[in-house]
Amino acid sequence: MSAPAVLMAAAEGGIIGDGRTGANLALAAGALGLALGRLATTRAGRRISTGNPRTGGMAAIATGAVGTVLAVLHLATADGGPGTGNGLVGAVVAVPLGLGAVLLGRRALTRSAARTTPPGG
Repeated sequence: MSAPAVLMAAAEGGIIGDGRTGANLALAAGALGLALGRLATTRAGRRISTGNPRTGGMAAIATGAVGTVLAVLHLATADGGPGTGNGLVGAVVAVPLGLGAVLLGRRALTRSAARTTPPGG
């Protein structure tokens, strides 16, 4: 099965359950991406780092992008409107969560790059 087919089936709820499950999966991915992005951003701002902020930033970007893609696919394939039990509202909330995770991951990457760049170089 190809990756687009798997994402489409997951968004429709065919593989992972009913319609709300796809939206909940997108919400979870977006929230996880936000948490990873926040941790990576705080690590990049410290003088003495406890972890690699570049790895955390890339993980936040990837997780946020997956959450956003799943949410958009769920929005495109959902039947009915809000309040019908298809997870439409959850998918609407998951889009900004995923985009926020991508932005926090990018901020962590730029902050860690600015910290590692030598002065004058």
